[in-house]
Amino acid sequence: MSEILTVEDLVVAYGKKRIVHDINFSVKRGEILVIAGESGSGKSTILKAIGGLLGKGGNIIDGQIFFDGKEITYLSDGQRRKISGDSIGFIFQNAGASFCPIRTIGDQIFESVRAHRDWDKKFFLERAENIMQKINLSPEVFEEYPFRLSGGMAQRAGILAATILEPKLLLADEPTSALDAVTQVSVVKELLKLRERQKISIVMVTHHMGVAWRMADKILIMRQGSPVEFGTKEQIFNAPKEKYTQELIRAVPKL
Repeated sequence: MSEILTVEDLVVAYGKKRIVHDINFSVKRGEILVIAGESGSGKSTILKAIGGLLGKGGNIIDGQIFFDGKEITYLSDGQRRKISGDSIGFIFQNAGASFCPIRTIGDQIFESVRAHRDWDKKFFLERAENIMQKINLSPEVFEEYPFRLSGGMAQRAGILAATILEPKLLLADEPTSALDAVTQVSVVKELLKLRERQKISIVMVTHHMGVAWRMADKILIMRQGSPVEFGTKEQIFNAPKEKYTQELIRAVPKL
């Protein structure tokens, strides 16, 4: 199984302040990597660096990122747009806030699809409704505005938007953190089913070690911008080497 994503010696800074450094990992096709650790440990910064979403002031100052055999560390905006959404999907922590509040969900997703595919509206709706059935999302959501959706529905709409083009890699930034416990379980199950159906690779950020246990093939533990421990799920949970990793696992009442 070949690697779909490789990160080598990554260093990211905002201004003069280094936020993450010495990040190394690889993700194989169809594999799920969970990046876990406390708030402020640099987890989301790694995800944004991969997705080209660091924003104003954020820069990769060292290291390399390879996606599907090609280096994507310093792509231009035009080059980045060609792969964002098409080959790399992104699920935000608060998916509802990632949509424009004054346009319907359906119009926004269709517009993003048309940037990459010459689909007519009929084919788009057929494709979308097929996915919506699988992730328990009503077709009526397409006519709704983001602020009218519950947290769970908004998160499912975000999953639809990120996966309708069947990307090879899905980046998920705390996709369950804003949800109640029942909806968290539902979203985790949906992401796992998605991996099975589309053979998609997933890099997911979470501070919840229970979610990491449920989803991960491999886990990267982060603290204060630095990697603490990296290994398979079994290595991390059954034989953690670092004290910080042990503390994170003990903080979960029941896995």
